[in-house]
Amino acid sequence: MQLGMIGLGRMGANMVRRLLRGGHECVVFDVSADSVRQLAGEGATATFSLDEFVRALAKPRAAWVMVPAGEATEQTIIALSQQMEAGDIIIDGGNSYFKDDVRRAKALKTQEIQYVDVGTSGGVWGLEHGYCLMIGSTASAVEHLKPIFKSLAPGRGSIPRTPGHDKSGDTAEDGYLYCGPAGAGHFVKMIHNGIEYGLMQAYAEGFDILRHAASQDLPEECRYDFNLADVAEVWRRGSVVSSWLLDLTAMALAEDPTLSDYTGFVQDSGEGRWTIMAAIEEAVPADVLSASLYARFRSRQTHTFAEKLLSAMRQKFGGHTERSVGG
Repeated sequence: MQLGMIGLGRMGANMVRRLLRGGHECVVFDVSADSVRQLAGEGATATFSLDEFVRALAKPRAAWVMVPAGEATEQTIIALSQQMEAGDIIIDGGNSYFKDDVRRAKALKTQEIQYVDVGTSGGVWGLEHGYCLMIGSTASAVEHLKPIFKSLAPGRGSIPRTPGHDKSGDTAEDGYLYCGPAGAGHFVKMIHNGIEYGLMQAYAEGFDILRHAASQDLPEECRYDFNLADVAEVWRRGSVVSSWLLDLTAMALAEDPTLSDYTGFVQDSGEGRWTIMAAIEEAVPADVLSASLYARFRSRQTHTFAEKLLSAMRQKFGGHTERSVGG
């Protein structure tokens, strides 16, 4: 089918490439004309203004917004809504706050424009491995976009089926899931990212303890000089703590055992804070997730090896670069 993509950054451009490989037609627009021309050279239909973008889409139009969350997304959706018509679909695939989705869906409903929120995970690896998609909207809008979701998602691949889940008939095994009404997709992605913070923090602290096992402050007979890259590698193979994050950790340590290219300044992109806010509203204890968020705040004041490893993991899965205070 046809899909319009606004925003051709790291994820948006690769999502277009994956859709093109899947046989879909993609109409693209970005504030960077060079990014548009690059995708046009790979088979997409280039447009260089929002007006041209909307005109190039066949009705009912489907436009996927993949720009930075916050004001950029808000203004893009407002501008799109002023040009789209009843029956059209606007998709927000970024990391928006779920309550913004609820508000937008309600406003767009008065114009009979359908709004879809998609929590998208996969980072810079999504082009080859696919994107895990968590979707919120009406059932009819999701059904209409099913060919798009199916092409973007990883599919079942070689992952063993979960006993007891193989008869459920849903699409979770394919890597995409309709989670519920407006905001549900981004709510699930928000919690996903909150958990991600906790997992990353656990790895980072564990490897920091291993690194300091050779400290001169310890009794000589209790000092150990571990090769962290080798520890990460052996844990990847049969260990109960194996995961994709551990794979990326092993990669980072193999490239630079001291992580000298990282300062340890660790950003948080918003979802961790929102997860804690949701926990407070629901009166649900979230000790580990809260602590991992606060650790990122602390990283902007002091930098430990653990924080360098957190930063290395973020760079590996999402291409996130470090940023100095005020930068």
